[in-house]
Amino acid sequence: MNWVAPIKDEETLQRFKNALREVDDKYYILFEIGVGTGMQLQEILKFKNKDIRGKDQIEACIGTKNVKRIFVIPEALKQIITDYTEGKDPDGYLIQGHSNTQAPLSREQAYRVFKSVGRDMGLNSIGAQTMRKTFAWRYYRTTNDIYYLQNLLNHASPSITYRYIGEKPNVEVVLKKMTPEENERSRYLLYKDGAGKKRIREIIDLFAMLENELDDPSNNDAFYGRVDCLLTEVEELTRNFKETK
Repeated sequence: MNWVAPIKDEETLQRFKNALREVDDKYYILFEIGVGTGMQLQEILKFKNKDIRGKDQIEACIGTKNVKRIFVIPEALKQIITDYTEGKDPDGYLIQGHSNTQAPLSREQAYRVFKSVGRDMGLNSIGAQTMRKTFAWRYYRTTNDIYYLQNLLNHASPSITYRYIGEKPNVEVVLKKMTPEENERSRYLLYKDGAGKKRIREIIDLFAMLENELDDPSNNDAFYGRVDCLLTEVEELTRNFKETK
């Protein structure tokens, strides 16, 4: 299974949207809503025209526990939705399937079209989460607010959100925004059953192993590339940790 990544280049993003539009406007609208709001594919497919036309925001449930979140609809996206739904049955599904049915488009069909268009453009990291990841990455690059995204996406920690959007954690931002409650929870978890020391020991053991293997002539270049990337990231995290008061 290929890793699904956000589309980070604006020109590529626009080309992808245009290619979807050439297939059918409904795929373009679906993608615009996902990239514009951060809503999940399966939630967008449930909408009827009246659910989203003229709305400033949408409440939707996410995750297996159906956690409710508010998703804001930007003005430019509102206009796109208004134009698309003009004259359509308010009770009809926003994104319909086949022309001879009133049923909504299936998640599988949307996924197949996204993947197909991506392959034709040479993008191998397109999937059902591409819209949401692209929204999250663009929002983070504009605001640097990882905590808003963590809450919106219902992630357990900022580190998960950073990994989700393919960005390196900004330790300084994370540490400075930790609440007293979160700090207290961290203290508890690190002390519980010696978990903190165990985690530190595992990291020490890993680096001890890598130090020994550096002199092994049987290692290929890929091994050294991985070690170099790991050290670069750890050095940056360590520097941020030391500089954060």
